[in-house]
Amino acid sequence: MIKLSRITKHFGRQQVLRGIDLTARQGEVVAILGPSGSGKTTLLRCINYLERPSDGEVEIGGFKVDCKHPSKKEIQTLRRKSAMVFQHYNLFKHKTALENVMEGLVVVRKLPKDEARERSAKVLEKVGLGAKLDAYPSQLSGGQQQRVGIARALALEPEVILFDEPTSALDPELVGEVLEVIRRIAKEGITMIVVTHEMGFAREVANHVIFMDEGRIVEEGDPKEIFARPKEERTRQFLKRITPEASYSI
Repeated sequence: MIKLSRITKHFGRQQVLRGIDLTARQGEVVAILGPSGSGKTTLLRCINYLERPSDGEVEIGGFKVDCKHPSKKEIQTLRRKSAMVFQHYNLFKHKTALENVMEGLVVVRKLPKDEARERSAKVLEKVGLGAKLDAYPSQLSGGQQQRVGIARALALEPEVILFDEPTSALDPELVGEVLEVIRRIAKEGITMIVVTHEMGFAREVANHVIFMDEGRIVEEGDPKEIFARPKEERTRQFLKRITPEASYSI
């Protein structure tokens, strides 16, 4: 289980997160929606301390960290329990797909190279890139590069995978292949928290939807309820702008 309690974040005098409480149960897919600047990505990065929260608690798999006074060891332990899939792939250009996936296993997890190579090949096969093990990022499409990023996260066998708008940097025709991979992963019961603008994905795949605005959770709940009968006016405004064909029962 992932549990965030009272998470706040300041950048100088600007408060970006205002006391966020969030829970994701084992195997749950949580989709975080909201306008640009609402704090979605900052919240995601606070979970694994790519951004250090100003206050609150982060708990993953029973391991809890006080955000005001974390030790280096606690941060390292927390990071080992999660893996991040970034917007812009963040692949090493001079390494093959296989080597990109192996990197974290060898350098961070200290696995023997043979074991890391075998595990990496298996997860690349799982995301449909078994024939691209020796391809460099420049030889892959954007969708294929993002699938390497997903394979890299899967190889670490984390307790939660964090997706930061995984399709936003892709050409529209490549979005579907990446979303299909994420759908397949979701069916395996891997806990995921996904910041996304893909409303169809959030509606179909997520177990729980969170709508954020101005650093707060405005509304959350079952996707069917949120999309069909949002309770908050701000949620209705956002969804009407993103999905203008929608009509709501109020």
